[in-house]
Amino acid sequence: MKIAKLAAVAAPLLMLAYGIIRLVGRMDGVYGPGLDWQAAHLANLAGLILFVPLVLAIRRLLAPGWVREAVVVVSLVGAATSIVQFVADIVEGLLAADKAGMRELSAQFHSVPGVDLAFYQVGPQLLYIGMIALTAMLARERTLPWWSVAVVLVSSLLPLATLNLIPVSAAGYLVALVPLWRPQERQDTARLATS
Repeated sequence: MKIAKLAAVAAPLLMLAYGIIRLVGRMDGVYGPGLDWQAAHLANLAGLILFVPLVLAIRRLLAPGWVREAVVVVSLVGAATSIVQFVADIVEGLLAADKAGMRELSAQFHSVPGVDLAFYQVGPQLLYIGMIALTAMLARERTLPWWSVAVVLVSSLLPLATLNLIPVSAAGYLVALVPLWRPQERQDTARLATS
């Protein structure tokens, strides 16, 4: 549970760092390749990696069953495809001399059959779908409050409107997952009190 507590805070904070560094980096009109691009993407990559132990720790908090296993697999596939996407972005940033070079390298990667669909269009979205479902399952078992589900849902949708909302989205995830820091005894007492 210590890993879940750490990841529940660190993963959203690293996403928040990504969003802020990205916004600051775009202020001069030149974002990538460069230090700001790499710093932002490395921060988010670390956050995405932390979603793996977070999802596995949440799995242990849930009642066994095929639904739990299916949602965990969906979440982990989403995390894995997101990690691949960010590793590709980091490598492109390292190899390219300028923005045009990055676009060319990105186009080459996207042209590989299945890459765009798996690592950009569908795969990464599975992490957020999985997190919404896992949060709902935790709320159903009274490990998280129901408002956490609403916050995770809204936070997952915000970046679809504009990537500039990533810091708000990350803050939402942090607020929604902070109740995982409650001691287990208090969680058990809350379950008994409401059953």
